[in-house]
Amino acid sequence: MTSPRHALRPRFLLDLATGELLPERAVLMEGERVAGVVAAHDIPTDVPVRDLPDLTVLPGLVDCHAHLVGEEDSGHGYTELLTRTGAQEAMTGVRNARDTLRAGFTSARDVGTYRAFVDVALRDAIEAGWTPGPRMMVAGAYVSCSGGGGDISGLAPDAERLVPPELRVGVVDTVDDVRRVVRRILYGGADLIKLIATGAVMSDNGNPGVPELTEEQIRAAVEEAALHGAHVAAHAHGAEGIKRAVRGGVHSIEHGSLMDDEGVAMMAETGTWLVADIYGGDYIDEIGRRDGWKADVLRKNDETTQAQREVFSKCVEAGVSIAYGTDSGIYPHGLNARQLAYHVRHGQTPLAALRSATVDAAELMGWSDRIGRIESGWYADLVAVAGNPLDDVSLLEDVRFVMKGGEVVRDDPAR
Repeated sequence: MTSPRHALRPRFLLDLATGELLPERAVLMEGERVAGVVAAHDIPTDVPVRDLPDLTVLPGLVDCHAHLVGEEDSGHGYTELLTRTGAQEAMTGVRNARDTLRAGFTSARDVGTYRAFVDVALRDAIEAGWTPGPRMMVAGAYVSCSGGGGDISGLAPDAERLVPPELRVGVVDTVDDVRRVVRRILYGGADLIKLIATGAVMSDNGNPGVPELTEEQIRAAVEEAALHGAHVAAHAHGAEGIKRAVRGGVHSIEHGSLMDDEGVAMMAETGTWLVADIYGGDYIDEIGRRDGWKADVLRKNDETTQAQREVFSKCVEAGVSIAYGTDSGIYPHGLNARQLAYHVRHGQTPLAALRSATVDAAELMGWSDRIGRIESGWYADLVAVAGNPLDDVSLLEDVRFVMKGGEVVRDDPAR
C-alpha cells in the first residue's frame, strides 16, 4: 500500500516541458498525485524516500494509437474474430494492458475494437483497480462503411448472418446512420469516436488509398461527437480521404501514409494532429513474411511503409502537431517504445520525440491537466531508465522503474 506522502529521489529528473536534465531533485507525492519537485536535500524528514541513484526519471509515456483488446494481428484478416468470444477478447485485453503498463506506458488512447465496448469494460476495470493497466481513453467501436476497413469482410455471402451484432455496431451507409451510430457509441461509454475514412492495410478487402466515408458523413460524426464533448480520430491512409477528414473537422489523422503536399499544408494550417505508426511496417514485413501472412496484406504494407515515413518527415518540417501512436496490436504489446527511435530517424529531435509521447500526447487527448508532466497536481505517473534518453531515446525500450498514480508497478533498477 502506498504511503499517503512519499518521495522518489533519482540521479536525474528529465523535465520534458523545458528539455532540462536536472540533478539532485526529488519528486514529492501525496497519494496518486505529485505534490512538487524539490531539491533532494529539501525532502521532509518524515517522508519515506525511494532512491533510484543510477536512473533518470521522466513522465510516464503515452501511446495515442493503441488496440489493447484481442490477440495481436495474425495477418490473415479479421474473419478470425468469429473464432473467439467476447470473453476471450476481454481476457487478452487484461494481458495486453498489463504488458503495456509494465513497458512504461501509463496512459493510452485506445482507438477501436471490432467487438464493441470490450475496451470500455477494460478501461472501467483498470479504473476500479481490478486489473493493472494504463489510463485509457477508448473509442468503443469503429465507425465504418459496409464492407469497409472497420467491418467484418471476406465472408461467403451465406455466412454473413453468422456475424454477431456486436461486431457491426458502427457500420454505416448514410449520414443519418453516422449520427445514430456516434450517439450509440458514446452512450455505450466511449470517450472518442474513431472513423475508418479510407481502406485499411490489414483488412480482408479494400485499398488504403480509397476513401470509404464521404466528407458529409465525416462532418456529421464530428458535429455529433462535439455535442457530447468528444473528439474524432480518423483512420486515413489515402490523400483524398485525409483531406475529406481534415475538411470535415476531425481532431487527428491516424496513419496518414499516402498524404500529399496539399494535405500536409492543410493539417499544418488547421492544427489537425498526426498520429503515425511508423514502426509497424518493419514488424509486418519481417514477421509477416516469416509467418506467411496474406500476400495482399504484405503488398499493401509495402505500398504504405516508406511513403508514410516520408510523409512523417514532411509533417515535422511543416510544423504539423504530432502525437505518439504505434498501432500496438499489430505487434506484441509491450514493445511500444520501439517507435521512438523512428521518430528521431525521420526528423524529430530526441526531445520532440519524447514530448510526442508525453506533453504533446496529453494535449491531443485533452489531458494536459493530469498526465505528461511531473508537476504539482499531475498524476504521479513516472518511468525511469539507465542513462539520458535525450542522448538515446531507445533507452525507453528498457525501462527499469514504472510508477502509476504513486504506486510502483515495475522495479528492476539494477537489470
